[in-house]
Amino acid sequence: MVELSAPCGVRALDAVITANGFGESGREEGKAPLPLSTQLNIAYPATGAQKLIEVEDERKYRIFFEKRMTSEVKVDQLGDEFKGYVMKITGGNDKQGFPMKQGVLEAKRVRLLLSKGHSCYRPRRTGERKRKSVRGCIVGNDISALSLVIVKQGEQDIPGLTDVKVPKRLGPKRANKIRKMFALTKEDDVRKYVIRREIPAKGDKKPTTKAPKIQRLVTPVVLQRKRHRMAIKKRQAESVKEASAAYAELLALRIKERKIKRQELHAKRRLSSTRKSTSA
Repeated sequence: MVELSAPCGVRALDAVITANGFGESGREEGKAPLPLSTQLNIAYPATGAQKLIEVEDERKYRIFFEKRMTSEVKVDQLGDEFKGYVMKITGGNDKQGFPMKQGVLEAKRVRLLLSKGHSCYRPRRTGERKRKSVRGCIVGNDISALSLVIVKQGEQDIPGLTDVKVPKRLGPKRANKIRKMFALTKEDDVRKYVIRREIPAKGDKKPTTKAPKIQRLVTPVVLQRKRHRMAIKKRQAESVKEASAAYAELLALRIKERKIKRQELHAKRRLSSTRKSTSA
């Protein structure tokens, strides 16, 4: 028998499918084979530290399957160092990079019409809406990265996460928060207690420091502006009051004039009717 060779187009398509990692199941379902590892981005707010770990064994991170965002999960199964820890799911991405969206009770991707104020979307124009693909909030085996926050610490420290403390880069900027940090009263000068940030020197120049602009700081200029605003407001209120009084006076005068005109008109009609009756 003579074997018929496949057309060139079909052979080229098979080569592309093989090169991109699609097998027979991928060709049937239209999906790429799922990677074997999942990244867990763990944050510990008490120290401000974060750590990214990669879990290759699916049996370990199967504890997160069928769990929603904001669910708290015991993670003893991840390893001995995680014994006693409780973590909260805060988000994640699937294998194609689509983010999980809170409130979408699906374990797959959906297309939603999003506008300003929705997560997973940033409008480029005022009032713009767009239909975007987002992943549901239920964790499945197609999640490649999962964001977690430690809610309860376990028996031992996790190296690089709970045993280190990351200092805050910037200090407080609002005047009341600076007062709260240093236990100051309203009479104390807040400007002396601003936390300055040191900027390293470039070349032969000396290192400099940089301080943030204090917000809600009460100064004589601020009080002067407030007095000016209040004076303008008072003048406007007085002018409105005078205008309304003048309008009410004018309105009463017009009503009185119209009433007098009507009375005169009625008197004329009555007089004409009596004349007609006497002449008849």
